[in-house]
Amino acid sequence: MQASPIRIPTVSNDTDWDSCFHLSQQAKIPAYQHRDELCSSSGSGESEDDTEAKEEVAVGCMSLPKDKLAQSQKKIAQLIKKKMNIQANKELIRCVILSRIIFGEEHWKCAEALASLAYGYLTLRGLPAQAKKHAESAKTTLLIWKGNTTSSKERKDILGALVMLYYTVGVAWLLQNRGREAYFNLQKAERNMKELRELYKGSVRRLQVSEKDLMIALGRASLAVHRLNLALAYFEKAIGIVIAAKGDRASDLVSLYEEIAHIEQLRRNHDQAIQYLQQAYSICVSLFTEVSPQTAEASALLAKAHALSGEAQRRDAVETYFIKSISAYQATLGPTDYETLTTVEEFCKWLVQNGEKQCLMIQILLYGSEHSKSRDTKDLLTLMRRASSCSSRWRRQIIPGRRNCICKGTEV
Repeated sequence: MQASPIRIPTVSNDTDWDSCFHLSQQAKIPAYQHRDELCSSSGSGESEDDTEAKEEVAVGCMSLPKDKLAQSQKKIAQLIKKKMNIQANKELIRCVILSRIIFGEEHWKCAEALASLAYGYLTLRGLPAQAKKHAESAKTTLLIWKGNTTSSKERKDILGALVMLYYTVGVAWLLQNRGREAYFNLQKAERNMKELRELYKGSVRRLQVSEKDLMIALGRASLAVHRLNLALAYFEKAIGIVIAAKGDRASDLVSLYEEIAHIEQLRRNHDQAIQYLQQAYSICVSLFTEVSPQTAEASALLAKAHALSGEAQRRDAVETYFIKSISAYQATLGPTDYETLTTVEEFCKWLVQNGEKQCLMIQILLYGSEHSKSRDTKDLLTLMRRASSCSSRWRRQIIPGRRNCICKGTEV
């Protein structure tokens, strides 16, 4: 079930950002100069009597980018809901530019917008190089404000942004197969999450990165650096979080049980791995019915887990779950689908490795019992069994009592 590799372009190839970045260079100018530029159309002259009026106009002009920022933030959520990821990412870029205009480049809210953009490049576009670049741009500013702020609300918001930032960098490194760097950054995200939890005096909500997401990422990073016991502990925490929030039949648990089963297999705890996969299979059956792609995948994993144990008493279970998987894939995805054919191939390999020739079973699964190929194979197997039976009877009649008489073609 490995995902296809993600293309990782360089930041210089990021045309969306490049097209907007030249506009954002204006944001390096102090905010009051932007106000003057934005309001220049209101009049070029200035008298001693219109100072107060000019200040009111300036405030009104600043409300325009603030309104646009609020609109963009609202639009992002709508676009993500509609799976319009590229458009949502462009709105995140717009938020960075507007934040620079409103707050100035050195403000934590501008850094927060950059961290959100980095997270967007990771989760919406699958571009870890860009994600890391923008996250690094925001880090110093957020750390400075974290150390200097006295406001409790500001501190909470900054800590939330740092959790998102370090999570983004950690997962980006993980996608680039750099487990050590991933684990290092995700640990920082965990420390900021802990600090945030202490400020909230309990569970943390309304964060872009949930505690469950962070635990899963830490589990995968721990696995990448071969710390299996630690990976197991993080996935157990993630499972506990899901069960506490959604119950023990939540769909989120399926992938978690499958991942934790893989860790148990690496630890050679095959019985425990099978138990986790059995739980995943049970949830799939209850949520998606027995004939569904989700249940088919869970069945295939169960079959392979039983096979991996190497125990002879599990051979019937291997066959049962492989057949269930192939049947469900055929019914839902079709006999020529990639998942169907891959599972058939894995079943065939297992049969060959275990000295089994059950060609007929596979053909019945693929073509049905009434197909000509299935009938021909069945007839051939019947003839082979008859021939084998006749040969055995002939050997029993000739060989007994004459073992020493048949030697080098001579007879006594």
